[in-house]
Amino acid sequence: MNPFVEFVWAHVDGIAPQEHDTFFSGVLHPLTGLDHVSAMVAVGIWSALALHRAWLAPTVFIIAMGVGMVLGTVGFGHVAIEPTIAVSVLVMGMLIAARDTLSLRAALVLVAAFGFCHGAAHGIVLHGISPFVPAAGMLLSTMVLHLLGVVLGQRAFAPQVWLQRLSGGAFAALGLALLSGLS
Repeated sequence: MNPFVEFVWAHVDGIAPQEHDTFFSGVLHPLTGLDHVSAMVAVGIWSALALHRAWLAPTVFIIAMGVGMVLGTVGFGHVAIEPTIAVSVLVMGMLIAARDTLSLRAALVLVAAFGFCHGAAHGIVLHGISPFVPAAGMLLSTMVLHLLGVVLGQRAFAPQVWLQRLSGGAFAALGLALLSGLS
């Protein structure tokens, strides 16, 4: 993997599972890679811009992430988790840049799928340890990142179309960079 991709992915390669067994390590995990940070902030931004109830998509993401975590801790995972996380950054960026809205059902299904994959990635990190304490930390930091995105979306991006397009383009470019680094 190239150095850029190693920096942006919230990887834990070479880290023993017991190093992820505290609440604080759980809080830090989603913050250690731009892949998770950008996807979660982008969900909040897009939700604030595209949905009448800005809290709904982040809530669905968190619930789906929790389900994915549970399944990840028992060994469920698929080979496409990292590409799906990259696609989540790309798609959310495209939706923000295009100022696009989806039907509520489509929006929630999309966000749930992305949340599930992020949760499965987190759960795989927690496989083999007691996951509840670090999982609570991961969920908390995810909620904070979503809240940050919602606030940015409502306060900074909603009145500034150029800022929406610029930030959406940046998220999409990061998603493409992540995808290109996976090969």
